[in-house]
Amino acid sequence: MSRYKTQSSDTSRAIEEKLFEAYRRMSSSEKLRRIGELGQLAESVALAGLRARYPDADERELRLRLAARQLPREMMIAAFGWDPKVEGY
Repeated sequence: MSRYKTQSSDTSRAIEEKLFEAYRRMSSSEKLRRIGELGQLAESVALAGLRARYPDADERELRLRLAARQLPREMMIAAFGWDPKVEGY
């Protein structure tokens, strides 16, 4: 009996092996493109959550709230005059 555990509990070993094989066949540039796409998707999901939480916020405010989740508080204050502790995330 194998001790191998898949990376995700809802994925079979056979499917995971096919996925890893597909990753091995990808060029470095294709992998990098995919990573960029995943980053854009994550940003879109985060912005959708912020829009739901702050329905009256304009695009600038939403982007500042998103940036405040990723940048240090001091940088947000210095660069944008936005204090996440006061304004929120």
